[in-house]
Amino acid sequence: MKIVAISSGKGGVGKTTVTCQLALALAEQDKKILIVDGDLGLANVDIHFGVRPLAHIGDVLNGKSMASCITPLLSNVDLIAGGSGLVELTRLNAFQRREVINQVQDLQFQYDIALIDTASGIYDHVLHLNAIADECIVVVTPDPSSFADAYALIKVLHQKYKLQNFKILFNHLRSNNGAHLFVKFSEVVEKFLSVRLSYIGGLQYDEHIVRAQQQQRLIMRQNQETLSQQIFKHIAVELVADDEFNSYSNRKASQNVGLEAIFRPASGHA
Repeated sequence: MKIVAISSGKGGVGKTTVTCQLALALAEQDKKILIVDGDLGLANVDIHFGVRPLAHIGDVLNGKSMASCITPLLSNVDLIAGGSGLVELTRLNAFQRREVINQVQDLQFQYDIALIDTASGIYDHVLHLNAIADECIVVVTPDPSSFADAYALIKVLHQKYKLQNFKILFNHLRSNNGAHLFVKFSEVVEKFLSVRLSYIGGLQYDEHIVRAQQQQRLIMRQNQETLSQQIFKHIAVELVADDEFNSYSNRKASQNVGLEAIFRPASGHA
């Protein structure tokens, strides 16, 4: 199973919206998708789908099985909801952690791709979720503060976890200038850091998305074809193509591969 972390340095850039829309676009590619809401204490993926989670990952600590914490969303899309209990996973003893990992290992063979919707910023749990992923997508907006915070996130991930490859998605554009902004951003980042950035798309401000969110709906479920839908579908095709072309042997030898790595200690990474 491929793990994709979707992150941002700054809050409010549309990261969760991107995660949800991308999940549906990937499902259209006949992939079984698991969304992991990693925004500790502020989980809201369920709101975008208009559902109430059956349970959240913190309930595992109270005796629920991991399988019972999965909330079906749509055909080929499931959710492991976050919640206030999730932060307690950072304080598990060795026995509790082993039990959680054993249960998660059984899940990962049921899915093709796991999308982790992380919190924003450079908190330890955010860095950890990015570090165990096969792909890191960083969502950026034209706001200068978003540029600065995205750079800070990439810098810390590179220096602390030795990550080198990042995919950049621009959101909230007012014109079709995403590629131009990416060039400006990548010139600054690659001047100071030995990393490789790739541009996967730019989303213009879309009233269809705003109205859909107000109605707790997703534009990928609407019949009317929009530019945003086309971009999400293109990104999904690219991610699937990358997954089929590249073998997992290219991962860092020291990396703990697999969904269960989410629940290992963050300090376990170099």
